[in-house]
Amino acid sequence: MSTNAAVASNFSDILADLGNIPAQRVRTEPRPGSATIDDLLRVNGQGGMCELVDGVLVDKAMGWRESLIASLVCELLRQFLRTHDLGLVAGPDGFIRILKSQVRGPDVTFVSWDRLPGGKVPQERVPELVPDLAIDVLSEGNTYGEMARKRREYFHAGVRQVWMIDLDYRTVAVYSDITQYELLDETQTLSGGDILPGLEIPLSELFGELDRTHTE
Repeated sequence: MSTNAAVASNFSDILADLGNIPAQRVRTEPRPGSATIDDLLRVNGQGGMCELVDGVLVDKAMGWRESLIASLVCELLRQFLRTHDLGLVAGPDGFIRILKSQVRGPDVTFVSWDRLPGGKVPQERVPELVPDLAIDVLSEGNTYGEMARKRREYFHAGVRQVWMIDLDYRTVAVYSDITQYELLDETQTLSGGDILPGLEIPLSELFGELDRTHTE
């Protein structure tokens, strides 16, 4: 049988290509490498939360704290967009086809009107869209390799900026391209810059959501 060292020959190779993610996040049905958009729609329609990466269905790494912060970021962006009609924001189940073989679901996505076909809400379940801003909240199951690969895909597709939010260190890495970033801590303010001019999010308030307790 012919072989080639550049072609994945076993499951370990596939995991390495995906950024050394935990094996349990990879769906084995359909066979890794053969999954299609239709498979993605079927699995997600049955309650899954998968991305499609080079023909592989990959479960999104998720957690309750991460969902809490992602929903707060969505809320803050929506509040801002009510008075600054710049585009639309979607949450973690807003999957988009950013490259021919890649369907990603950033935890929060902002797409300007200019990037929305016809300047209206897409009707497709997985539209072909390149957002201006992609935001991911890091979960325990995410690896450095996985997030580095996501950044490369985002910027190769044409995303203008990427925010990666780390809850454990309470920092946000604001990427302006694949390798250039500004690291902000909870004493600083996250700005919308040229993408969302006028948006200011004090990170003490964002991360302070993690410290909330109920008082009588």
